[in-house]
Order: sequence, then C-alpha cells, then structure tokens
Amino acid sequence: MTVTRYAIGFLCVLPLATTVSAAPPASLIEGYAAAAKAEGSGFAGFSAARGETLHRTEFAGGKPDTPACTSCHGKDARGPGKTRTGKAIEPMAASASPARYQDPAKVEKWFKRNCNEVLGRECTPREKGDWLAYMAGQ
Repeated sequence: MTVTRYAIGFLCVLPLATTVSAAPPASLIEGYAAAAKAEGSGFAGFSAARGETLHRTEFAGGKPDTPACTSCHGKDARGPGKTRTGKAIEPMAASASPARYQDPAKVEKWFKRNCNEVLGRECTPREKGDWLAYMAGQ
C-alpha cells in the first residue's frame, strides 16, 4: 500500500519536474538588464511593445534580402519560419518552442548573426531584452 502511494505521488509530480519553462531564463534577462543599465541610457525595464516593433520593422542597414526579423521568422512568432534557402525555422515564441531560450550561448550566437543581417549591427542589450520580452509573451 505504501509503495503504491509513493508510485502515484511520483507519477503526479513527474510532469512538473520535466516541464521546460516557456519563458527565457531569468538569468538571461537579468544579464541584459545589467548591461542596459551599464550603458547609462536611463534604462527602466524591458518592453514587449518595443520588442514587437523591433521584430516587425524593416531596416535598411542590414542585408537587402533580410530587412526585418519577419523576413525569415514570419509575422506570427508562434508559427514556423523559413530561411532564404528554404530551411525550416522553429517558431520563435517561447510558448511554441520552450527550449529555444535555455542556452545563453546559443541565444547570443543567434542575436549576433541575426542583428547583423537585419540591422547591419549588433543589437543593444535593451533591444535584446525587449525582443525577448515580446517572445516570452507570445
């Protein structure tokens, strides 16, 4: 009887233990916040609205075939995207791809590559945090 109770308890808790957070890790957000504050730009927090604007705006500074994040990632962050060569890209929304933002090194790698391609420069810490705030709400 006791073994059965433990087994039932374990099976009830198991899904909680294996669930991946649907939001970027707090340490990633805190790192961008600290960097934004250090820039001395009067940082007062991240904005999902600014992140959405960054995601949807077309820029002239990057590559002509990727003027906006939506060029490859699509207008709906919960849906898949596609590279210029046709390779599928998993959804950017944290709700659709919860493991996407769990590795800070990968997040930085893709920010560096994609910001340079779209903006023609690296994204600022505030832009990164704003964009992540937008993706965390999708």
